[in-house]
Amino acid sequence: MRAAIARRMSESQASVPHFYVSTEISTLPIELHLERVSAESGVPVSMTAALVGACAVALSEMPSFNSVWTEEGLLLANEINVGVAVALEGGLIAPAVLGCRGLGLTVIAERVADLVSRARTRKLRAPELTGATFTLSNLGMYDVVSFSALVTPPQVGILAVGRSAARAIVAADGTVTTDRVLVATLSADHRAVDGADAARFLGFLKDALEHPDLLSIDNAEEPS
Repeated sequence: MRAAIARRMSESQASVPHFYVSTEISTLPIELHLERVSAESGVPVSMTAALVGACAVALSEMPSFNSVWTEEGLLLANEINVGVAVALEGGLIAPAVLGCRGLGLTVIAERVADLVSRARTRKLRAPELTGATFTLSNLGMYDVVSFSALVTPPQVGILAVGRSAARAIVAADGTVTTDRVLVATLSADHRAVDGADAARFLGFLKDALEHPDLLSIDNAEEPS
């Protein structure tokens, strides 16, 4: 596994012209929303599930990030398949939550939990291992504030997210309030997208997390 990771990451570092863009996101709205959804549905909905849902929103708005880079240029994907990085003993894989477009948070949460469980027992299906069109790497469960991740070719983007932390916010009038903030860093392939594209992607991601009504309806039926 480490040898395979070494090959892929060396290929990424050598062949992909990376650039990185970060933003800060208030997490109080989504944290309160997740508490409510979890209590009402009986399904534990994690921040990872919310981030997958927010990525799906941003990818719908910015399809250039939901694509692969080929020798002929950018090839847009028909489906939104968000890979979720899972740490295993001796390595890391990123199986995909397939068909994310329009999925509600509880469905995403169940799919993520199932993927993680089957990843650790080596029971993933081939499309889940190879079908990701974009990847999320969440280290928010550790004492990590922010980090940058390497794009997995032929994908053109990966989102790296650290932990949510309390922060004092000083308004223009000098008023001090508190908030909870996380740092999200988008790594992207400069052959496929530019800085302004990355900024817009992060804007859609931020809006979806700070205004959870923009996410798909909870308990929505899965597409056939």
